[in-house]
Amino acid sequence: MTTANLLLPLAAEQKSAEVTDWAARIGWVLGLLLFIAFVYWLMRQGWKWRGSLQSDLPELPGAPETPGEAKLSMSGRYHGSTTAGQWLDRIVAHGLGSRSRVELTLTDAGLDVVRPGANDFFIPAAQLREARLDKGIAGKVLAEGGLLIVTWQHGDQLIDSGFRSDRSAEHTAWVEAINLTNQFTTTEGPAR
Repeated sequence: MTTANLLLPLAAEQKSAEVTDWAARIGWVLGLLLFIAFVYWLMRQGWKWRGSLQSDLPELPGAPETPGEAKLSMSGRYHGSTTAGQWLDRIVAHGLGSRSRVELTLTDAGLDVVRPGANDFFIPAAQLREARLDKGIAGKVLAEGGLLIVTWQHGDQLIDSGFRSDRSAEHTAWVEAINLTNQFTTTEGPAR
C-alpha cells in the first residue's frame, strides 16, 4: 500500500466548513428591519389620521380651583376613551387615547382625572351620565366587570372612559356614587 492510498480515505472524511453568505444574511436582516419600520410608520400615520378626524372635539376641561371635599378616590390605570356605546372606536384627540396610571377623585364638582405623564382632565358633575362595570374597551379586555366605564358628555359627544382600580373591589362603590351624582344633577341640577 502506498502512502497516497493511506491518505485518500483521510482526505475523504475531512469536509470543509460551510461558507456563510454574509451579504445575503445581512440583506435579509436589513429587509426585515425596514419592513418592521414601515409597519410602525403606517400605524403612527393611522393614529395621527384618527386624531385629525377627531379635531372637532373641544379642549378637555381642567379641574376647578376648589373642587370640594373628596367623596371617593382611587388609584389605578386609565385604559382609554371611546365613543359611547362603541367600545372599539378609540378617541385619541387631546391625549385621550394614551394609556397611563391614574388617580381619580370624585367630588361634588365632578370627577378629577390625574394622569402622570399624560393630559389630566376634569369631568364636571353636570356632564357625568352614568357608570357601569364592563369587560372591555378599545385595546383592553378583562374578565366580566373588570373595568369601570364612566360615560360623560364632552361638547356634543358622549364618551366612555375606562378605568381599572388597583383594588377592583372598589369598582361597585364608584358605579353607585357616580350614578347617584348623575341622578342628583339630572333632577335638581341644570338642564341638559
